[in-house]
This record gives sequence, C-alpha cells and structure tokens, in this order.
Amino acid sequence: MLTAVVILLVFATILAEARLSRAHERALRAAGAFEPPGDVYGVMQIAYPACFLLMAAESLLRGTTSPVVVPGIVVFTVAKALKWWAIASLGTRWSFRLLVLPGAALIDAGPYRWLRHPNYLAVLGELIGVAMMLGVPWTGTLVCLAFGALMRARIRVEERALGIGGDRRG
Repeated sequence: MLTAVVILLVFATILAEARLSRAHERALRAAGAFEPPGDVYGVMQIAYPACFLLMAAESLLRGTTSPVVVPGIVVFTVAKALKWWAIASLGTRWSFRLLVLPGAALIDAGPYRWLRHPNYLAVLGELIGVAMMLGVPWTGTLVCLAFGALMRARIRVEERALGIGGDRRG
C-alpha cells in the first residue's frame, strides 16, 4: 500500500511540474529562447520516471517495510520545497527543457544565492527520499548514481550554454 501511495504522489507532482514546464517552454520559445546542442533531456525524460518505477518494483519484490519511512518523507519534502523554491525563483525561465534566453541575466535570487544548481540537488533529494520511504537500498543507490551522471552531463551543457564559469551563479 505504501509503495502505491508514494508512487502516486511522485507521479502527481511530476505531472504538475510537466504542465508548468510546458507553459514556460511556450513562453520562452516565444521570447526567442533556444535549446543548446548536446542536452540529455530526451534520456532524462524517460529515465526520471523510470527511476521511481524501478524503486517501486524493488519495493514490491522485497515486500518488507522500510525502517526509515519518516526520515524519507522528511528528505522528500525538503527536496520538493527546495525544488519549488528554485522554480519560483526562476519564474517562467524554469522548464524541464534546457532553454536559453539570449541576453537574459543569470538568476541570483532565492536558492541561487547560495547554490549554482539547486533544482538538481532537489531532484537527487527526491530520489533519495523515495528510496528511503520504500526501503530500496540497491535500486535507490543505482538510480541515484545513474541519474546523477545524467544531471552532471546536463549541467555541463547548461553551464556552457549560459557561459557560467568561476564563481557566478546560474
């Protein structure tokens, strides 16, 4: 039962974020934003929900109750709060796709004051929180490492496209 509730919650938030992302993508493209070459979005679009499904599968196969459900809920909730703070700080410049708006200044408000990529940190927190809630150490570790590698590849493309270097935030 817990697995179903967790996965339902996760996919409900993914759908809400996807809807917001599509609206922002339309606005960004209308303002002249472009997608830089080399982005891994196509892979991430499949891998992100697959990570949660794989963790759910391990949870169902194991059939045991996680001893760290409550800490997992806390980690997931803090991660979602950070993610939505990052989204609110970026406003219409946030989307799932990497869209660069020529001439726009880098955002240095909200969590971007202290972190260069708070959204990606939040995504990692979401994965860790769900792994904890579902008690799936093997799949949890695997998906964090695999999706972490995808996020690192995306960060390289994003920083190159935004001209970020040194100590600047973006």
